Amino acid sequence: MPSAPFPAPRAAAAASGPTVAIDIGGTKIAGALVHPDGTMTATTRRPTPRGADADGVMAAVAEVVADLSASPLWASAVRCGIGSAGPVDTSRGTVSPVNIGAWREFPVQERVVAELAARGADLPTVLAGDGVAMTAAEHWLGAARGHANALCMVVSTGVGGGLILNNQLHPGPTGNAGHIGHISVAFDGELCACGGHGCVESIASGTAIARWALDQGWTPPGRAGAGPGVNGARGGGDASAAGVAAAAAEGDPIALAAFDRAGRALAAAIAATATLVETDIAVIGGGVAAAGDTLFAPIRSHLAAYATLSFVKDIQVVPAMLGTHAGLIGAAAAATMLLPSPPSSS
Repeated sequence: MPSAPFPAPRAAAAASGPTVAIDIGGTKIAGALVHPDGTMTATTRRPTPRGADADGVMAAVAEVVADLSASPLWASAVRCGIGSAGPVDTSRGTVSPVNIGAWREFPVQERVVAELAARGADLPTVLAGDGVAMTAAEHWLGAARGHANALCMVVSTGVGGGLILNNQLHPGPTGNAGHIGHISVAFDGELCACGGHGCVESIASGTAIARWALDQGWTPPGRAGAGPGVNGARGGGDASAAGVAAAAAEGDPIALAAFDRAGRALAAAIAATATLVETDIAVIGGGVAAAGDTLFAPIRSHLAAYATLSFVKDIQVVPAMLGTHAGLIGAAAAATMLLPSPPSSS
């Protein structure tokens, strides 16, 4: 069971100043000063530039840093955390986000450190992938709070994740530990974008769910030339995973099968991870998780067939709690967990 509430990712950091948090994604670049109790001030954001070169995207990050530096609390910041879409290589401080084509092996950590220094903040800085950042956030203030060993996952256009082991964030040497989306759960499965076969992501991502449903003959309700769906429901031709979820909620058999297939893949991967490192909770966030029991019911049902050993059979599967706040809170939590605590001023 979760332990008593605690104020910060590590008790030693409870009395420290705020953390500069930067969240970099394909649609927006956000920033905030995140305080030891998890509250955020000076929040700001910019749209991620489209059609810009690498420096053009970095200019938006620099604008976010400039906004944060205008806060009266800027001088009291003690560290910086950067959460970014991946792939990431934290050993080199570089990112190559799938959804930011201008950045390939871009030295984002070095560039952010330079922006901080230019504004009078020479801060220790950590880079984390978005799955690892979400894991840190959920362990600090979300659904994994109080659990010493947890798997947290983002199920969206891709499938990512991270691990908490013995109350410590475990990003691995390059920041990619816990990347559950590329565990193979179907040896003869289709080719994944990563080059492997039968990966969880190739079955359970939102993209994969929608593609499989369409391949099986599902027609989005309301699409031109299509009749009404089950019970007359019309979805405006939404051929995304959200559209499949809406059809599944109305009882469409192909849509239900698509989510059952995804749930089975996720269950197999969760059970494998729990068996390997003895996690006792799996927290699932991301756009696909918004389907609620349409996704969670088949995961839990299939988990019973995969998590059979005594030390994993009671693993909990729960939805993430922090939603859109997970990126900034997670960037701050990752920095607090991975960097040494600043010396006391007393």
